[in-house]
Formats: sequence, structure tokens, C-alpha cells
Amino acid sequence: MNAPTALSHLTPEIALRDVPDALIDALKARFGDRCSTAMAVRTQHGRDESSFEAPPPSAVVFAESTQDVADAVKLASDYSVPVIPFGVGSSLEGHLLAVQGGISIDVGRMNRVLSVNADDLTVTVQPGVTRKQLNEEIKSTGLFFPIDPGADASIGGMSATRASGTNAVRYGTMRENVLSLEVVTASGEIIRTGTRAKKSSAGYDLTRLFVGSEGTLGVITEITLRIYPLPEAVSAAICSFPSIEAAVRTTIETIQLGVPIARVELIDVNTVRMVNAYSKLSLREEPMLLMEFHGSPTGVKEQAETVQEIASGHGGNAFEWASTPEERTRLWTARHNSYFAAVQSRPGCRAISTDTCVPISRLADCLLESVAEADASGIPYFLVGHVGDGNFHFGYLLDPNDPKERETAEKLNHSLVARALSLEGTCTGEHGVGLHKMGFLVDEAGAGAVDVMRTIKRALDPKNIMNPGKIFSL
Repeated sequence: MNAPTALSHLTPEIALRDVPDALIDALKARFGDRCSTAMAVRTQHGRDESSFEAPPPSAVVFAESTQDVADAVKLASDYSVPVIPFGVGSSLEGHLLAVQGGISIDVGRMNRVLSVNADDLTVTVQPGVTRKQLNEEIKSTGLFFPIDPGADASIGGMSATRASGTNAVRYGTMRENVLSLEVVTASGEIIRTGTRAKKSSAGYDLTRLFVGSEGTLGVITEITLRIYPLPEAVSAAICSFPSIEAAVRTTIETIQLGVPIARVELIDVNTVRMVNAYSKLSLREEPMLLMEFHGSPTGVKEQAETVQEIASGHGGNAFEWASTPEERTRLWTARHNSYFAAVQSRPGCRAISTDTCVPISRLADCLLESVAEADASGIPYFLVGHVGDGNFHFGYLLDPNDPKERETAEKLNHSLVARALSLEGTCTGEHGVGLHKMGFLVDEAGAGAVDVMRTIKRALDPKNIMNPGKIFSL
């Protein structure tokens, strides 16, 4: 494996490039007080939810239009200075860190829903629109956007990292749900990558190229998305199991039988305990599946009955329903707050989150061996998983002042990724590569494929200014 485990490699490589005063002066002349060099603002834009640390960017530009982004990128290009796009700062893999210095372009003020085409089931938004904002603005149409990574992430950031989340088993990921993009390239040119048509065979698929590029090829300034009719009926259920294996076997059988379940989340006993304490719940402290069914009232009832029968065959018990919106919201809010519940369970800790995904048939093998290793390590952890599509996350809770704990957690992650890759899985199902998985990418894709990625990067960004130092090194 190429991924590092030595402690000396557990922090990002810092290779700061010069940011001339002339560039800062030019940015302030163009943007006025929307260009900030205040340390508090720079620090905020130099941190995400990862455990990495790096110096903050030299300046932050608050863009309010595509032209703002284009002008900022053109100025940065003139001085060969790195540009790091910023949405809401919820990424987990160090995507936002200015490891080569540069300027941060905050697109949070570009937060308008530009058009809703209900008849075509599409919507066009600016990158700073968050998923909750989008659903609030379109709910009167009877439509919704289903991609739900948990955090109230921006649509631009979700596109850049190819996010997915709890609904992916039914509705897919950002890859399947982005129809077209407007992008500012490394030279400051504004391009469009597609149309609102449901399909196209015209030229290279540039939309798919930029979705998941993590800001390394351009800054996304507009996104056209698929949206879906709100289901006629929605029902959620929880079911406890005597073991993680029983819960996973239930999930595998449900998917293989073709039950169109919308969400199926695994929560281990550690996480249930943490969630109970944080969200003031009284969930049964056993491994648990949290499920949701969408469709007609009859269809939802049939799906749920089928899953309940499967679960019973694997020792599932305490099957409980949450049919009202309030009950469903309470359960899913607790699930989405599991990260914060875990961090609060060990005051002062930092969390390292894993993100492997394997074929559904290999999920039990990968998950059970990884649980055994985590238990043996002595490191406190939590485990959640979008197990309907084979994706799961360990969160190792570390004392940031104890290098040995960090090293142990990284070795656990290294072993987990090696296991996932040996089972024809991936090192990242939804978080992206960022800084943390650069070595793993070579193991997964191969040196030849990564060289092709480098060739694309050099062609589109010859000065290497677009979020440099992420995904792979040049």
C-alpha cells in the first residue's frame, strides 16, 4: 500500500507559495470590503471538519456572482497564486486547507435558487445554496432534492466532492443527479458543461469530470439538478439486532431481493449509546438499523412488512414505527447528529472518519473484520453506515495531544482501506480524497490511471492554482 502510516506523514505537506502584496491590493481594489485579510476570517476559511491543520489562506474573497469568481480567479492566475473554493466548511478530508497558501473564494453569498422547472423535474441553483434551503424553497411544488449527506452542506461543495448520503441507495449520488454545471476555469473563463436535457451524447462528459474534482479543475458557480416528486407516503422504522452481523445480513438480503428501500442506516451499539446521551433518546442499546420507505401507502406497507420478515429471520426485534413527520425527523436528526454526539462523548477529542465502500455482497466480511480490529485497538470509536449501498464510516475519537492514538487510528484506517480494496471496494464512498486518501488513490486506481488524472489537471490548470495539493501530488 502507498498510503502512509508513519507519524511523520500524518500531517499535510506544507509548501507555501508566495502571495504578492500586489495581488492583495488588486483584490481589495476590485472587491473592497468583500476581500478580507483579517486573521479571524482567514482562520475560519482555513479549517474544515478534518483533523488536519495548516496555515490559513492569505485572503478571503466573498463572491456574489459568477463574474466575481471569474475576476478573482483571473487575478490569482496572473500571479500564479492558489485558489481554494469555500462553501460552508463541512468537508472531512482537508479539502479547504491552504497547504500551498493562496486565497479562499467564499461562494456562500451566491445562494439563490435561480429557476425551478417542475414539469421537467429540474432546478438550477447557485453553489452557496444548501440542501436544506433548496428543499425549503421547492417544497410548495411537491418536489424535493433527495441527496442528504447529513451536514447542511452547500450544493456546490456536494457537487465538488460527489457527495451522497443516506438516500443514495434509492436515489443515487451527486454523480447521477447533476445534469449540468457552470464552471470558472483556472484561466478565469466561464464555461457550461451540459443542458437540462435528461441525456446527451454530445462530446466529452465534462459534467462528470467536474463532479468530484474537489475544486482542483475549476470553481463551480451554477448547478442544474434532478429533483423528484415527494413520495405519497413515507414511513420510518428502527429495528434492533443481537449483533452487527445480523443487521448487515438483513440489509444484504433486503437489497438482493430488490426491495426499493429509500434509506437503511446501520448504527452500532457505541453510537446508539452516544446518540441517546446527546439527543435525550431512549433507543435500545444494541446494533440497530434505521430504515425509511417511500412510495404509495400500499407500497410502503408491503416494503416494510417484507423487511420486517427478513429482520425477524436474523433475530431482529423491537421493530418500531415512526409514521408522523415529527417522529421521523426526531430519528433522522439523531442519526445526523451522531458525529457531534460522538465528539461530545469524549470532551476535547478530534475524530478521524473513515469512508470505505464495498460491493454489497462483501459488506459483512469487510465490516466484521474491521469492527474486531477497532475493538482490539482500545481506541474509542463510533460506527455508522449507509449500508444499503455498502458504504460505512468508523469515527475514531482521539486525544489530539496523544500522537500514539493518532498513529493507531491511522493504522486502523490503513488496514480498513486495504481490506476494502482487496474486496474490490473503494477508499472513499462519498467524502472524497482531499489530503487524507492521496496514497490510497494510487492503490485503488493504479499509477497509470492517476497519471491520466495528472495529465487532465495539467491541461486544464497549467499553473496548478486550483486547490493544489489535493487528490494527488504534481
